[in-house]
Amino acid sequence: MNILLTSCGLETKRIEKLFTDMLPKFSSEIRAIFIPTAANSPDAIDVLPKCLNDLLKCGIMRENILVYDLHDEIETDILNSYDVIYLCGGNPDYLLKRINEKSFRKQLLEFISSGKIVIGVSAGSIIFANDMLDNLGLLKCGLDVHCNDAICEKTGRYAMDRQERIKLSNTQALYFEDDNIIVFE
Repeated sequence: MNILLTSCGLETKRIEKLFTDMLPKFSSEIRAIFIPTAANSPDAIDVLPKCLNDLLKCGIMRENILVYDLHDEIETDILNSYDVIYLCGGNPDYLLKRINEKSFRKQLLEFISSGKIVIGVSAGSIIFANDMLDNLGLLKCGLDVHCNDAICEKTGRYAMDRQERIKLSNTQALYFEDDNIIVFE
């Protein structure tokens, strides 16, 4: 699975490199869907330019980025013409509710199954954890983001069926490899 779950997006050079290594073609050819839906508070809205810049600084062209706010359903043919989905931070309950209301859940999970790339940032990561009602089901454990370095998860490889919460600092991310969850910084 080409899933990258983070607290703060492509916050470090290592996280950025992992993302660019996942790309199936040159960055300038990548088409990305940017979903700001979770950003429904002033603080979350203030972070949106930084999130969009995550894609731009990797070489993805602005004209290749579709902003999709989950107000209308997106046609599967249109969705399938993109390589990356970037789920912004904010309110995870609101984001998951909109995903489920707009029938985007099935499309998103099919997008993931097809090997395409999804980046979750804060709320965009939490929606994959099992402690949310109607979550997207990739993590069997809970997920905390923006954790203090003193309590954050140790980098390493963890079993996919892990039940213990994962606590990510702002400079950590997790991805999936074989039957493992990899936490790194």
